[in-house]
Amino acid sequence: MGLFGRERIPRRSRDELTRMRAAGLLVGRTLELLAAQLRPGMTTLDLDTLAETHIRDHGGVPNFQLVPGYRHTLCTSVNDEIVHGIPGERVLLEGDLVSIDCGAQLEGWNGDAAMTLVVGGEAAGRAEDLELSRTTEESLWAGIAALRVGADLHVVGAAIEDSIRAAGRRDGRTYGIVEDYVGHGIGRSMHEPPNVPNYRMDRRGPELRDGTTIAIEPMVTLGDQANHVEDDDWTVSTDDGARAAHWEHSVALTSDGICVLTAVDGGTDRLRTLGVPAVDLG
Repeated sequence: MGLFGRERIPRRSRDELTRMRAAGLLVGRTLELLAAQLRPGMTTLDLDTLAETHIRDHGGVPNFQLVPGYRHTLCTSVNDEIVHGIPGERVLLEGDLVSIDCGAQLEGWNGDAAMTLVVGGEAAGRAEDLELSRTTEESLWAGIAALRVGADLHVVGAAIEDSIRAAGRRDGRTYGIVEDYVGHGIGRSMHEPPNVPNYRMDRRGPELRDGTTIAIEPMVTLGDQANHVEDDDWTVSTDDGARAAHWEHSVALTSDGICVLTAVDGGTDRLRTLGVPAVDLG
């Protein structure tokens, strides 16, 4: 994907951020519901139906369905699938690693987030899969914690990469950082400029501003990051068959601190442990 260079990032007013928080909270609560319901024997379409019902029952619209050619509420990517897996009749088995990406639009504003879980709970997971998911989630929070008004957007990718490399040294492996798919701006549309890389860049990016809203979403593999699109023209899988994880949050940056729009608690607990000021947007 091309980057938007030094283009200025849109700024949201406090009222607009509050509206985005409402959309993000709907996404966060939908993912919370799916995490509680996930179990062996479900299909990925079962998850999709649960998500769509919850979003619509709470006044929202599944914004993935607003993407031309896509008719589902979620992307469900299993094991070696990295991103954009299409919900269907696939039965989830105990020990499968499933990444669930969810988005919603509420009163014209958008939220977008993803999580990676082991079907059957952590006790059913392979040690390397648990480490992979933990590494990916940690890198997401490292990227969030790097946000500062006046900083270069590319500090996010540098922090993500540094976190993943450090985790690789801790875990005794080399993780693959997916480069073909990156984060993005978010607001009135689910995907807006700028692109948000998950790796270090050798050039400056746009300046982070008070009122910046972006979706940060590292994707990490147990093997090489090389990937391909399956015959369905959506699902992206690893070339070597290694498993992948995907974590994402939509985030608002203000001069007073950060609100993780799609975290149910606004990210307060995690930001506190990282020494980052949190902003309550409702």
